[in-house]
Amino acid sequence: MTNNADWRSSANLFRRFAPTAALAILAIVALLIGGRALWVLLIALPLLAIALWDGFQTRHSLRRNYPLIARFRWIMEDLRPFLRSYIVESDLDGRPFNHDERSLVYARAKGELDSHPFGTELDVYSDEYEWLSHSIKPKDDIPAEWRAQVGSSQCSKPYQASLLNISAMSFGALSANAIMALNKGAKLGGFYHDTGEGGLSRYHAAHGGDLVWELGSGYFGCRTDDGHFCADRFQETAQSDQVKMIEIKLSQGAKPGHGGLLPGSKVTEEIAEARQVPVGKDCLSPPGHSAFSTPIEMLEWAARLRDMSGGKPVGIKLCIGQQHEVFAVMKAMLETGIRLDFITVDGAEGGTGAAPIELSNRVGLPLREGLIIMRNALVGCGLKDEIKIASSGKVHSGANMAMQLGLGADWCNAARAFMFALGCVQSMRCHTDTCPTGVATQDATRQRGLVVEDKATRVARYHKETVKGLRDIVVAMGLNSPWEIQPSHIGQRWNTVRSDSIDQFYKFLPKNALLDSPEDTQYARYWKAAQASDFRPAQ
Repeated sequence: MTNNADWRSSANLFRRFAPTAALAILAIVALLIGGRALWVLLIALPLLAIALWDGFQTRHSLRRNYPLIARFRWIMEDLRPFLRSYIVESDLDGRPFNHDERSLVYARAKGELDSHPFGTELDVYSDEYEWLSHSIKPKDDIPAEWRAQVGSSQCSKPYQASLLNISAMSFGALSANAIMALNKGAKLGGFYHDTGEGGLSRYHAAHGGDLVWELGSGYFGCRTDDGHFCADRFQETAQSDQVKMIEIKLSQGAKPGHGGLLPGSKVTEEIAEARQVPVGKDCLSPPGHSAFSTPIEMLEWAARLRDMSGGKPVGIKLCIGQQHEVFAVMKAMLETGIRLDFITVDGAEGGTGAAPIELSNRVGLPLREGLIIMRNALVGCGLKDEIKIASSGKVHSGANMAMQLGLGADWCNAARAFMFALGCVQSMRCHTDTCPTGVATQDATRQRGLVVEDKATRVARYHKETVKGLRDIVVAMGLNSPWEIQPSHIGQRWNTVRSDSIDQFYKFLPKNALLDSPEDTQYARYWKAAQASDFRPAQ
C-alpha cells in the first residue's frame, strides 16, 4: 500500500511540474544547439519564468499546484461568454437576450431584412408561449404613428412622447460616443433620450435630441456640495428647451432599493462636470432621497419641480416592491390633490450596468406584475385618465410594445435594445471598462470604434422599424390605435393543453373600484396598510 501511495504521489508531482521541466529542458537544448534554435528561448524563457513564479507564489493554490497549466482556466473563463454565444447556444438560447432577439435589433438598425423563414422556432405549446389575437378584418386606414400626450391638468407644458424611447442610461455607465450617438439618433427619429441619474452631461446636449432629465438620490447636476438638492441649479438646467420632462428615480430594476458608490479613481473631469462633484473624490448615491421622506412630501416636491421647470411634466420611476407603497402614493394624490404627470414602471428584469447579483436576481417585481399593479392602482382610484404609465424592461420589438400597452402602459422605454442598435454584442463586460464595442466603457481606445454618425443613424432606423412593427400588429388586430389593445387580446397558456386570455390569469380592476369597495379587490390588505403620510404600512 505504501509503495502504491508513493507511486501515485510521484505521478501527481510529475504531472504538475511536467510543463516546467519540459520548458527548462527545451531551453537547455536550445542553448546547446545554438544558432537559429536560440529563437526558441524567446518563448521558452518567459513561460518558464511564469511557471516558476506560479510554483512558488502562495496566493493561488491552483497555480501553485499546477504551474502555468492552471492559467488556461482563466483564459477559458474569459473566452466562455464568446464561445457560448457564437458556438454553443441555439438561436433561442442566451440570456438576458437570445440570439434571435439580438438579431432582430441588429437587422433593423442596419436596414437589413428582418423577416424570418420557415415559420416560428418557438414551441407554441409550451407554457411560456404568448400571442396577440388578430382580426378577420384588418384595419389599415389608421395613422402612420401615434404620440402619447404626457401632462396632467396641473401641467402647463405637456409633452408628446413617442411610443418607444431610450430608457435611462447615465454618462459614465455608457461612453461619451454612445451617449452622443443615442441623442443624435433620438433627434433624427423624433423620440426622447432619458439621461439616467448620472446628470445631464455635455454629451447628452451635444445634438439637441429631446431629453428626460432623471433625478436620483444623488441629485447629480442639481446638488449642493454636501449632496442635497439645490433648487437654483435645478431650475437653471430644467428650463432648457431640450429638457422635456423630469423623472424622479425612486428605484430601478437592476438594483431596486440600492444606492451606489462611484470610486474616486473613476470620477474623471468629465464625469465630475456632469455630476457636479469633485474630481477624484468618491461619489455616493444614497439608497433613498433626502428631499422627501413621505408620499405627501414626495408629491409636494414633484409639484415644486414642475413649477421650477416652467410647467413641464414631472413623474416618478420605480421598480415595484412592497405593494402597499404604490397605494400610499395613490392615497397621497387623492388627499392632496397633487397629480404626478407620469409613472415609469421598471421591471426587475431590466438593467444595463453592474448590480449586486443578489438584488438583480432576487429583488423586485417583474415588469408584467408591476405594470398590472400600477395600472390597477391608477384605474381603481380614477386617476389613469390624467396620469400616464411608461413601461420599461426588456422591450425590444413591436410585439413587446403591443403587450405592454395591452396591460396598461401608454408608451415604452428600452435600454439594452438601443445598446444593441449601437453595436453591443452582449459580452457582459459592462462593469469592467473593457466593453469591446465602445458602448459601456470610458477607455478612449475602445470608444473610438463607435462612430457617432454611423451609430446614430442605426439608432433612428431601429426605432422607426420597431414602431412600424407595432403599427403592423395594430393593423392585424383590426384596431384604431395601440391603446385599444386589451388584456383579452393577449393569449397565454396554463399548460400544453389549455390556454386563455391574460385577463383570466390576472384581475384587472374597473374604474374607481378602489374608491367604491377596496375590500372587494385583490389589493384589500395593501390598500388598508397604505397611508398618505408614511411609506411604512399602517399597524
